[in-house]
Amino acid sequence: MNVKEILVALREEMRKNNIDVYVVPTADFHQSEYVGEYFKARKFVTGFSGSAGTAVIALDEARLWVDGRYFIQAEKQIEGTGVEMMKMLEPGYPTINEYLEEKIKEGMTIGFDGRTVSMGDGIAYRCIAEKNGGSVSYDKDLIDTIWKDRPELSKEPAFMLEEKYTGESIESKLSRIREEMKKAGAESHILTTLDDICWTLNIRGNDIEFFPLVLSYAVINMNDMHLYIDESKLNNEIKAEFEKNNIKIHPYNDIYEDVKSMTVNSVMVDPTKINYAIYSNIPESIKKIEERNPEILFKSCKNEVEVENMKKAQIKDSVAHVRFMKWIKENYDKEVITEMSASDKLDEFRKEMGGFIRPSFEPISSYGAHAAMCHYTSSPETDVQLKGGTVYLSDTGAGFYEGSTDITRTFALGEIPEIMKEHFTLVLMCNLGLGSAVFMKGCTGINLDILARKPLWDRRIDFNHGTGHGMGYLLNIHESPANFRWRYRKWDSDVLQKGMIITDEPGIYVEGSHGVRLENELLVCEDEKNAYGEFMRLEHITFVPMDLDAVKVDMLSDEYKKLLNDYHKEVYEKVSPYLDNEEKEWLKKYTRAI
Repeated sequence: MNVKEILVALREEMRKNNIDVYVVPTADFHQSEYVGEYFKARKFVTGFSGSAGTAVIALDEARLWVDGRYFIQAEKQIEGTGVEMMKMLEPGYPTINEYLEEKIKEGMTIGFDGRTVSMGDGIAYRCIAEKNGGSVSYDKDLIDTIWKDRPELSKEPAFMLEEKYTGESIESKLSRIREEMKKAGAESHILTTLDDICWTLNIRGNDIEFFPLVLSYAVINMNDMHLYIDESKLNNEIKAEFEKNNIKIHPYNDIYEDVKSMTVNSVMVDPTKINYAIYSNIPESIKKIEERNPEILFKSCKNEVEVENMKKAQIKDSVAHVRFMKWIKENYDKEVITEMSASDKLDEFRKEMGGFIRPSFEPISSYGAHAAMCHYTSSPETDVQLKGGTVYLSDTGAGFYEGSTDITRTFALGEIPEIMKEHFTLVLMCNLGLGSAVFMKGCTGINLDILARKPLWDRRIDFNHGTGHGMGYLLNIHESPANFRWRYRKWDSDVLQKGMIITDEPGIYVEGSHGVRLENELLVCEDEKNAYGEFMRLEHITFVPMDLDAVKVDMLSDEYKKLLNDYHKEVYEKVSPYLDNEEKEWLKKYTRAI
């Protein structure tokens, strides 16, 4: 079926179930950013393939909410489907809740699969419906009814991540979590987020696209833990480790009935993470303590073992990127290289480094005008050959056993127009300005974001995405609460702390022409303590040249020149020991002082 036919079938199901508006988020049952094939309901119903967005289907219209990363992509993919795009955070466009407020009338029903909607969103929908004399229906998966060839849930096995990689035992992690439960006055703690569960249990898997996670739920009590998972995924080593820590295994879907019979007095839940169905099944007699999952901050602040491992992963990926940069700049005009074949070649270089598991997110390999789409994904239908005269943007990541990486570079292919060089140089200034930050302890990413945007804002230019995000250790590539952005978000605008790893990725995007983005990973470090207070600093852990072929040197102040030269000196020192003589000579050229 095409999208128009799917919408007809969905509306028929809506009428059968007395549902007037049906909400389809981009989510699995665990609020994951990327989801397995089984959970791609929003893509199925709208045709939009991006990693974020929410569809709202009424009986007379269909709308799709997307953020600034996807405006261009979504507009193209939903053209002619009858789905209308709503630009999030843009003037003139209502939020989903504002739209529902207007749409829902007396006696109307908002429907959604409560397993795919967060507690907070579900409550908001219920309040909107009841205020307007309506109701919600959260126990019907209408998409499943019409999706005849829906893929099955993943059956991939889990694996244990050894303590030489994690730096902390399950016992220690559970002890820390229980201390936070005590502080909150909670006897139980329900976890539905896969990265929090996998971090706690030191396991990884292959159930989520790109992220090595395992479909599961968990209930942590003071003396035991209950894990809801397909037991066939667990080997004897994992089971023995779980038994040692009094972790009891239950069938994956039993969580929904089991929470109905909970007998504790209080339970801690994260309203932004727990899904609405589980929340609604908790007995009313149990006190619900709404707190952010403590695992979120714990895993964001990497321990010394994790930091050293992630630095090793970055060196591996930096070496792979140097070889990739050399190959692409020397061969784009000698052989047929396309967006997709270039991305595949980069992964070949990564595999040569050893310990490579898989890409850490969907690769962005974009040439020319495609690079203006922040989260463009090349496909057989859109794949194009790389040629000279413009830029090529590669935003990709790797999952090594030592950790995850996320690196973006924009390369000049031959001689490029002056405007592209100007934009490249501005983005370079943004990247270097933030990457060199020294700041007072207690600052958040909101405080520092201006360091990245000032060169652009001074020229009345901006980019429509955050400047940086936290990095998970073989978990989610976008990991809260560490970030750089100028907008405040509750529970996601924390003080920057030692051990956080955050990306630095400003950009400029010109629709129909080109895009430039440069991304390094930064480690938050403690710095000097003196009479003025405690200082923090950021340390580069990504070591890939900034393409000097694209730099307008006369735009750079002496300070920026020094920052770039110092960075390139470190790139050569860190990467050259892993290169052969020819590669070293090439790297010398692209890390030369300017």
